[in-house]
Amino acid sequence: MFKRIQSILLLALIATAAKAELPADYQVVVLTENFPPFNMSVDNKNFAQEANITGINSDIVREMFKRAKINYNLTLRFPWDRIYSQVLSQPNQAIFSTTYTPAREPLFKWVGPLSNTGWVLLAAPGSDIRLTSLEQARQYRIGAYKNGSVSQHLEDKGLEPINALKDQDNVAKLLRGEIDMWATTDPVGPYWAKQEGVAGLVTALRFNDAEQFLALNKDTPDEVVKRLQSALNQMRADGTIDEIRRRYL
Repeated sequence: MFKRIQSILLLALIATAAKAELPADYQVVVLTENFPPFNMSVDNKNFAQEANITGINSDIVREMFKRAKINYNLTLRFPWDRIYSQVLSQPNQAIFSTTYTPAREPLFKWVGPLSNTGWVLLAAPGSDIRLTSLEQARQYRIGAYKNGSVSQHLEDKGLEPINALKDQDNVAKLLRGEIDMWATTDPVGPYWAKQEGVAGLVTALRFNDAEQFLALNKDTPDEVVKRLQSALNQMRADGTIDEIRRRYL
């Protein structure tokens, strides 16, 4: 009887191991956008592949897939709205840098965090706008990035941001007076402003701290998520993530 139980347990273990194996040709399509300094093309264009993509989170994701021994294909595209919708609907696809929010939690499988960021309302240089809460922002025209986590958060709070297809477009809109404040991510917003030759933007409000993740389509095998998260945890423990950040910041 004991030998029979042993045989059953052995078969169960073998079956479990077999389920954990991925097909030899398995590959994850990984998508991202220009979101410096976390992910960006080397030539600042809105399309790039593989080695032509750089940034903190790009390097983290590459090393993570390498350690997890999972094949992937990395592409940077524009706009975020399109690739975000694509990953929602296509199995074995993933997108970063995706900010985790409770509203998004059931939409994907998550690996992270890759990096931490803050959400801010930026006003034009010399502005005297200073806020102590997001509620006070209702009287102002706020520019944001279409379907980005910051914009979605504002909409969830009942605000009506004026969305742009490119986050950096809000720099010019702010200077032209078309918006009163720009809702964006720190340090991404100041980086884009610097690229546009603009300095001295005023932080009117810092209203959230957030974490960036790799978000995978819900039909992605759990084994993929498990391996990637384990690799990321190892990278954080051995100092690899800190080393990558020092390259850019």
